[in-house]
Amino acid sequence: MNIIESLNWRYATKKFDATKKIDEATVQTILEAGNLSASSYGLQPWTIVVVKTPELREALVPHAWGQKQVADASHLIVIARTADLTVEDVEAFIQNVASTRGIPADALGDYKGMMVNTVNNLSAEDKDTWVAKQAYIVLGNLLTACAQLEVDSTPMEGFVPAEVDKVLGFEELGLKSTILLPIGYRAEDDDYQHLAKVRKPLDEAIVTL
Repeated sequence: MNIIESLNWRYATKKFDATKKIDEATVQTILEAGNLSASSYGLQPWTIVVVKTPELREALVPHAWGQKQVADASHLIVIARTADLTVEDVEAFIQNVASTRGIPADALGDYKGMMVNTVNNLSAEDKDTWVAKQAYIVLGNLLTACAQLEVDSTPMEGFVPAEVDKVLGFEELGLKSTILLPIGYRAEDDDYQHLAKVRKPLDEAIVTL
């Protein structure tokens, strides 16, 4: 399928076939697509968490408004944002850039200063909002990658973040859950797959100035 066919094929899967599993090569391709997502300054202030443990996934269902996709999908991805982005995160990123590109870290002083200024001058609330927004860029890439690979997915904001964080031990990891993304293969009796996709006409959705 081409990209438009793939995106028309995808829908928010309501019922997964729990017996069907995604092969690991496909899962890794999807995760790599997520890791290649754009982020402000390239800082990647998020972590893509793959929850495989069945007991953990079952424990999450009550905190996801009873939505069984969390437990029944082949894999559960949680896009988690960094709970408190700090200057140390900036320093780690600068060291990664220097190592990857083979340049001295000192040559990136101005770039580092710009990022440090942003991190230090945002309020805790504004910084958390800034970081959370970037998780949705990751979500977009994951959804598109899944569609291209004919893997079903369900982006979910319908959950209680504080409870999900407790179940997954995110406080100890310095993370906050932002989006749940069960992925797998649709059940044959999920009637939603047969519904026509509803979107605005292009001439309403797009404005050319």
